[in-house]
Amino acid sequence: MMRTAASSSLSPVLSKPWVLRDYAFLADGERGAVIGPHGEVVWLCAPRWDSDAVFSALIGGGGEYLVSPEDDWHVWGGSYEDGTLIRASRWVTASGIVECREALAMPATPDRLVLLRRVRAVRGDAHVEFLLDPRPGFGRQAMGDLRREGELWCASGAGLRLRFAGAAHAGPAPGGGLRGHLTVPDGTARDLVLEIRTDRAGTSQDRGEPDPDVLDPDVLWRRTEQAWRRAVPDCHDLPASRDARHAYAVLTGLTSSSGGMAAAATTSLPERADVGRNYDYRYTWLRDQAYAGIAVAAHGAHPLLDNAVRFVTARVLEDGEALRPIYTVGGGRVPEPSVLPLPGYPSGGDRVGNQAAEQFQLDTFAETLQLYAAAARHDRLDGEARRAVDVVVRAVERHWQQPDAGLWELEKRWWTHSRLSAVAGLRALAAQLPQDPAAERWRELAEAVLRETRRRCLRPDGAWARAEDDEKPDAALLIPFARGLLTFDDTFARTRRLVESELAVDGFVYRFQHDNRPLGQDEGAFLLCGFVMAMATHQEGDHLAAHRWFERGRSAYGPAGLFSEEYDVQQRQLRGNLPQAFVHAALLESAVRLGSGGARPALGG
Repeated sequence: MMRTAASSSLSPVLSKPWVLRDYAFLADGERGAVIGPHGEVVWLCAPRWDSDAVFSALIGGGGEYLVSPEDDWHVWGGSYEDGTLIRASRWVTASGIVECREALAMPATPDRLVLLRRVRAVRGDAHVEFLLDPRPGFGRQAMGDLRREGELWCASGAGLRLRFAGAAHAGPAPGGGLRGHLTVPDGTARDLVLEIRTDRAGTSQDRGEPDPDVLDPDVLWRRTEQAWRRAVPDCHDLPASRDARHAYAVLTGLTSSSGGMAAAATTSLPERADVGRNYDYRYTWLRDQAYAGIAVAAHGAHPLLDNAVRFVTARVLEDGEALRPIYTVGGGRVPEPSVLPLPGYPSGGDRVGNQAAEQFQLDTFAETLQLYAAAARHDRLDGEARRAVDVVVRAVERHWQQPDAGLWELEKRWWTHSRLSAVAGLRALAAQLPQDPAAERWRELAEAVLRETRRRCLRPDGAWARAEDDEKPDAALLIPFARGLLTFDDTFARTRRLVESELAVDGFVYRFQHDNRPLGQDEGAFLLCGFVMAMATHQEGDHLAAHRWFERGRSAYGPAGLFSEEYDVQQRQLRGNLPQAFVHAALLESAVRLGSGGARPALGG
C-alpha cells in the first residue's frame, strides 16, 4: 500500500479507513490499540477495553497518534516478534528503510497504559513525522492544559492524564494536540513513550515515592519483553507452530488481570455492507472464555486456562442460575446498547453496549461445564471451581427444556447445539471425575437430555437438525463432536457431511443459511466453523482432508496474522470486529488436535 506523492504532510487522508486485513493490533490485557499501515493509531480505549475511545478514527471519531515517514513515496510492511504482540512496522522509502517497534507496555494495570514506539533508521537517515492528538469520549473532547514539564509534555481531560516523552522539541498542532519531526541517524533509534492514566492512578512520584523508571524506555521495553516470554508457551510441536503461538499471544493480549478476556478489541465493524449487524464486542462472553480455556487445555496447563476458570467461577458463584452470557472484562454489567453520533466504519453503524447480556443462553452453562472438565484433566479444578460445578449442573438440570437464544444469540427456540453441548459437558465431567459423588447424577442427566434431544431434533435421514422446528443444518452442531466429547457415530458422520454439502463454499464454512438467501449474501463465512470442520473431519479419521480445512481457514488472515469473526469468500476480505478471540482459540485448538497424530478418543476433554 502506498501513500501518494500528492498528499501533504500530516494530511487527514492518513485516518481514512483501510480494509481490515491491513490493520495491526497491540494489547497488554487491559486494552488494545489498532494501528494502520502508515503508523496511525486509529483505535484505543482508555483506560480499559470498554472505556470510551481516545483514538477512534476507525469508526469516524476524532483522535489519532501518528508516527510515519515524511517521505510520501513509500511502501509499508511489518511483523510481530515471535510469540508476542510486539510489532515492528516497516516502511521502505525512496531513500532508505525505517522501522517503528511498537508495543503496549507490560505488565499492565487497569488504570494506566503505556504505548511504546521506537523509531529505528535501518538504512539511511530516517525522517519521521508525528502527530499526537488524543480525543476522549470517542472524539468528543480534547485533552486540555497542554504544557511542557521539563522533557515531558503533559495534558489532562475527561478524567485522564497524559504524559509524552521523547519529543520535547514538539509543538502544538494547529488543529489540536502535538506535532513534530524526528531525524534519526542511520543505524540509531529514537524512543517515543505515551502514558495515559486515570486521575486516581497516580505515579510513585505523586505518592511521594521515588520513581526511577519515569517513562524510561529501556526499562519499559525490558519488562515488556520479559512479560511476553513468561506468558506464551512454546508451540514447536504443533502444525503451523508460529501461527499457534501468535494465536496464544493474541488471546493473552485480550485477557485482563481479572482473568476476563475481551471477545474483540473493537465495536461496530460491520459483518456485511448495510445489513445493520454492527455489535460491540469489547466485553467478555463466558462462552468465548470457555473456548479459549478449552483450546489452551488441549495443549497444556498454561496460565490462560487458570485465568478462564478463575473468571468464570467468580461469575458463577456471584450470580448462580442468573448467570449472564456477557460481562465487562472486570466482571461488571454490560450496558444497554446506545448509538454514537459518528459516521462509522464504511457501511456500518456505531454503537456501544450489547443486548445479548440479558439473554438466556443454555450453551453458556454447557460450555462452562466443558471448561471445568478440561481443567479437571490437568488437576486445575480447585474447591471454588468445584462448588461452581454444582451451581452450573443445577442450572442445566432446571432449565435445559426451556427455549434459549443459543450460540448465535437468535430468537428463543429449542436449539439442538445447546442440548448437545450440555450432554458433552456433563459426560466429560463424569469422565474426568469418575470418583466424584455426583458423577452418576451427571451421567444420568446427560442421558436424559440426549434422549429427549434425539426425540425432538433428529432428522429422518439420521442427521441432527439445528432446532426442534428447523431441519436445516448448523455448523455449530459439530463442535462437541470435534472436541471428542461425544461418541463418533453415524449420526455425527451424517451431520458433518450435511454441513459440508450445504454450508461450505470454496473450503470455508458458513454457520447456517439465512432463510432462502444464498450463502454469502447476508454475512460472511464463519472462521470459527471452518476450524471446527477441520477438527470434526480429523475425528472422523480423514486426516488429509482435516489439514485441508485447517489450511484454508488459516489463509483467511491479513499480513498481521489477525482473524476477524467472518470472511467474505468472494472478495477475500475480513468482516466484523477485530481481532476475534474465539477464532484464534479455534486455530490453536485445531492445531493441537490435528497434531495429535490421530483422532482423540471420545470424552477426551
